[in-house]
Amino acid sequence: MSDFEKHAAAADLSCGIDFLTSFWKEKYLQEYIPNGGSKIKFITGRPGSGKTHFLRLMTQLAQEEHFKTVSFSAKDIWMHDFRDIYVEILRQCDIMDCLKAASLCVIREMGYDPAEIPEGMKFIDYLSQNGAGDPVTRREIRSQLRSLFLDNPLLDNNFALACSMLTGSILGYPILEEQNKELLLAWLNSDRTIKITQLRALGFYPSKITKYNARNMLRSLAEVIHMGGFPGLFIAIDDMEILINRTSLEAVHYTKMKREDTYESIRQLIDDIDSMHHVFFAYAFDRILLDNENAGLKSYQALWMRIQNEIVGERFNRFSDMVDLDRLAAQEYTPEVIVAISKAIAIRRQNTEMAPLNTENARELAAQAHTGSYGIAQLIMNAMGVTQNG
Repeated sequence: MSDFEKHAAAADLSCGIDFLTSFWKEKYLQEYIPNGGSKIKFITGRPGSGKTHFLRLMTQLAQEEHFKTVSFSAKDIWMHDFRDIYVEILRQCDIMDCLKAASLCVIREMGYDPAEIPEGMKFIDYLSQNGAGDPVTRREIRSQLRSLFLDNPLLDNNFALACSMLTGSILGYPILEEQNKELLLAWLNSDRTIKITQLRALGFYPSKITKYNARNMLRSLAEVIHMGGFPGLFIAIDDMEILINRTSLEAVHYTKMKREDTYESIRQLIDDIDSMHHVFFAYAFDRILLDNENAGLKSYQALWMRIQNEIVGERFNRFSDMVDLDRLAAQEYTPEVIVAISKAIAIRRQNTEMAPLNTENARELAAQAHTGSYGIAQLIMNAMGVTQNG
């Protein structure tokens, strides 16, 4: 079966989970985050409960709402050093694309329509072509860049200066040599091969980006993204259970110290989240990360105190920051919904021998999901003969 077919089958599982995704889309993607809020959510459940699919679906919804989106697995990126997380987010966001969008603000503030500038032509060349490239206009470009970046209290000073110079290179003024442009981009990407002294020729005196200031860099990146007209930044991080995985087969292996550094990093992010704007974090992990008393989240009290749900009602709380997909499935995946999902999957494969589940099968799956080791989403896919992880 092709990846496309697997993804199509996974899409059919959205029938029950729309209860939550539609809510998040309205409350967070359309309202809270665009209006300046930031949020961290944790998604958990048994293997096969649909965590990975849920992240993919939310990422797709965020893209449809014109968010900048980032997604990666904790199996691929070290989580104990926030610098590594920041670098991956910056890489996927494409900082020059963000700054190109922000440069349009400068053009509009100066009274010009970006749509009237020919494709591939720099703004300064367009001005000169129309007899407006005089010193006064050039000073105005500098003034607009200073106002947009350097005078913005939400931006780190060094980040703002780097972005101002790079945006100037996009506009064509002030001129930035290609070598210096690459140097600035290397600093933003926390390239450890460059020396800070190399940047001094630009009148730029930054410190290196480390795990201690990387959150400030991310806060600044989110602000630049918003400047460019995006409602926000959506970040999905999957497979966090790797923190307590003892197998040596994975590319990353966490010692006790690295695991606790990761917990502390998340704790600091939670404490800083209210000072950020237009950012949504979604972490996903198997239930074992909750249940393991010795190495899981509960082992680090400073973090656990911030994410545990103090009040658990009878109904699933869609505002909860700790999202239990097994609990959601028990409430929303009724036998009728399970049958509807299986019919949708079978219709997609009408030329195969795959048949939809009947009501009795659906009841058996629902009962099995309450006591088994796999979530309802995986059980449906297995019963339909489709492999689906997460």
